[in-house]
Amino acid sequence: MNKIFNPKPETWSAILKRPTQTIEDIELTVKEIFKEVQKKGDAAVAKYTSLFDGVKFENIEVSKVEIDQANASVSNELKEAIQLAKSNIEKFHSAQKTAKVAIETIEGVNCWQEKRPIQKIGLYIPGGTAPLFSTVLMLAVPANIAGCNEIVLCSPPDKNGNINPAILYAANLCGVTKILKIGGIQAIAAMTFGTESIPKVYKIFGPGNQFVTVAKQLATQFGVAIDMPAGPSELLIVADDSAVPAFIASDLLSQAEHGTDSQVILVSTSKELIDEVEKEIQSQMEVLPRKSIAEKSIANSKLIFVENDTIALELINEYGPEHFIICSKNEDYFVNNIENAGSVFIGNYTPESAGDYASGTNHTLPTNGYAKNYSGVNLDSFTKSMTFQKITPKGLQNIGKAIEIMAEAEGLQAHKNAVTLRLAQLEVNRE
Repeated sequence: MNKIFNPKPETWSAILKRPTQTIEDIELTVKEIFKEVQKKGDAAVAKYTSLFDGVKFENIEVSKVEIDQANASVSNELKEAIQLAKSNIEKFHSAQKTAKVAIETIEGVNCWQEKRPIQKIGLYIPGGTAPLFSTVLMLAVPANIAGCNEIVLCSPPDKNGNINPAILYAANLCGVTKILKIGGIQAIAAMTFGTESIPKVYKIFGPGNQFVTVAKQLATQFGVAIDMPAGPSELLIVADDSAVPAFIASDLLSQAEHGTDSQVILVSTSKELIDEVEKEIQSQMEVLPRKSIAEKSIANSKLIFVENDTIALELINEYGPEHFIICSKNEDYFVNNIENAGSVFIGNYTPESAGDYASGTNHTLPTNGYAKNYSGVNLDSFTKSMTFQKITPKGLQNIGKAIEIMAEAEGLQAHKNAVTLRLAQLEVNRE
């Protein structure tokens, strides 16, 4: 890892730069596949599934038989772990429900707001070397709590044409309505436009590689919403000499093993801790099955020493980490003053892995600095707010004159007339 001591504020932007890749070439590929899926539907999806995943299907939808086989193949131990995680995620997201907000703004003018579910949701779940069945829980559970009618899940098949059994088990457990064996750009395009076999959805959720990320962004040009802009996973830890070096190193490596473009950063007021963490990283990394991935990620990462907590906090807010761990005697200072972070983990015994799996919070979070202006996925992500108003004759008389004056000032005579006619009728009724 790169050690940096007392960096000046004017260098922070360069030091904290993410290892993102250019998307120009990717955009051309994504647009080409989108056009073909839009025109040819299932035929285009089949073509690219064969090209990219090396498999051909007569039916891309997962059958009940396949789900039953998956349920039987998942160990009881893993099922119990998934069920525990599901229970905690349900509890936390159910607690986010809000009641109808209603108020009489002036006599006779009643306004209220209600939340309604987004009817059609698309979930993208990566497969490959790390099939993220935990993401099924993070997305399908709140979608069900919100009351979404259709929950469509796409996940890339393996070379044998199968989806990981744990993904199928979690999807079935969480009420996913349709599971499809497609991945990559073609999956996002199919959910954007709809095909003969794949429903069009209103909003797409879920992580993916750089091709999926660009595809999701392109989907927004065709009237489909997405959860958030996404990028490689990242973690920033702030720690002092009260932190346990082995714990800090394990957390840094837990994110580093996600992918070669992941980034992890330690900010500390202790040079001794930095040295000890660096040794622990090398020691722990040696036995990791995904060592080669973690090594490349660690090469993009930083160990930063600063003189005090004030400087540390300013630097962290400038970075806006996806995951933020606090291991400091002064934890309240960071908890109370952090402004830009996706999810915060506090204390030596709160590993980032807890949020990834089973504490109950959501692990679908803004990356690449988007924590400055985006929230992570939550219950509201699956709903939209609708406002209502009902005005009595007295209410219209109370606000009518103001509406007429404002409409006329904006040069919108028909707007004014819509009020004037009603007020005139009220005068006739009163006579």
